[in-house]
Amino acid sequence: MTRLKACRSFALLAGLAMASPARADQFVLFDATFTYTKEDADNAKPSKSHYYVKDGLINKDRPRDWTAPVDYRNGTVHIRTEVIEKPAGSEPTTWSLCYIANKGRGGHSYGCTGTDVYREKGVYEKDVSMTKFWQNDAIDWTKGIKQMDLVIKDNSGGNGHAHKRPDHEKFFPTKVRITMIQVSAGARYDPALVPNLPPATVKAAAAPKAEAPVVCCGPASLESEVE
Repeated sequence: MTRLKACRSFALLAGLAMASPARADQFVLFDATFTYTKEDADNAKPSKSHYYVKDGLINKDRPRDWTAPVDYRNGTVHIRTEVIEKPAGSEPTTWSLCYIANKGRGGHSYGCTGTDVYREKGVYEKDVSMTKFWQNDAIDWTKGIKQMDLVIKDNSGGNGHAHKRPDHEKFFPTKVRITMIQVSAGARYDPALVPNLPPATVKAAAAPKAEAPVVCCGPASLESEVE
């Protein structure tokens, strides 16, 4: 092969490599299927209307440092919400999804994103920037997180906890499967890499969309408590 041909071949291979999409660096933070009743909401401790994802429910192999060697802190989170059972009436419902820090910053120790507001059974998916949700900078991401707090609410805002509603029968009982997949900066969510997803959900994910400002939770009286 002449030197000119060799150079052209090298340039072509380099161009193909640059054009190829980067492999998604991602991990499942948790994948929880659970039934939630009014009794569960009333008796949740330390905070009502909470479902706590910790110990064996959260991925024990999650990184301690979310900034390096793989940068998840500046990536996205793919939120998949499968509403399996929901009371009749199409009452708007959502779950706040709160990262509880091992070490907080600026006097706070958690930050929250959330599911879409939904009215019916079905699957709801979205991508959220890790730098856009409420109090995302209140977590020292080099120290990681210890648990996730999931809070069932209506669509009225941060304090709209479902157990407080006089018509709580519109929210309970419910059964959901909530899956959060952390995707590194510059990568794109790949559903084919997530274990046990139904085939119908294995499709190209939409590009991340900006997260609307979240008025979430108010002050916490305990390090692990999210109001």
